Amino acid sequence: MTTNLATKLREGTKKAHSAAENMGFIKCFLKGVVEKNSYRKLAANFYFVYAAMEEELERHRQHPVVSKIYFPELHRKASLEQDLHYYYGSNWREQIALSPAGQVYVDRIRSVSDTAPELLVAHSYTRYIGDLSGGQILKNIAQRAMNLADGEGTAFYEFDHIPDEKAFKAKYRANLDQMPITDATADRIVQEANDAFGLNMKMFQELEGNLIKAIGQMLYNSLTRRRTRGSTELATAD
Repeated sequence: MTTNLATKLREGTKKAHSAAENMGFIKCFLKGVVEKNSYRKLAANFYFVYAAMEEELERHRQHPVVSKIYFPELHRKASLEQDLHYYYGSNWREQIALSPAGQVYVDRIRSVSDTAPELLVAHSYTRYIGDLSGGQILKNIAQRAMNLADGEGTAFYEFDHIPDEKAFKAKYRANLDQMPITDATADRIVQEANDAFGLNMKMFQELEGNLIKAIGQMLYNSLTRRRTRGSTELATAD
């Protein structure tokens, strides 16, 4: 069965994508203002989110739908472990904690895995395609903003097992269109992708208070006053 799921996802998440880009935390990031404490808290949340998602994708790797987007070379858990070691030190596991919004996100991933595994496609798409699309841009911003040496604290953005990211994304999208699903299921996957954007946005929102304390309300206001156009952010799905 052939669907146009790739197009449906791209078109159906445009509003959510734009809303995410225009969140204060993301706008500041894209303008080169990245506060290290806020960033490492985000990395910690991402660690729990990706660990849950990758566990559930692994669990359903033989599923007729999930198997189409099961690519271990995309996995980010190990790279986030490297980054957390850098930001928190060798005892990072004892220092990190899942935030309330992060917990809701993880719970949603576990829930869809138990009840409707095909919806894991939405979570994979929202995170991984965004990571591939904006990785190098965001890595460069983070390095400059936090004075990081090359290779320090930015493993998350490196896909060592994907030599050609553009070709890989084309393959991923082709596989989306070859999924054995109905139009109704495709629509549910698009809705879940929009919900995943919302879950990401809640995590960013939690960090805005910390960021304002670090940089000051006036600077924050000036950075977030105008809409950001044509940018790529942490939760994008190109």
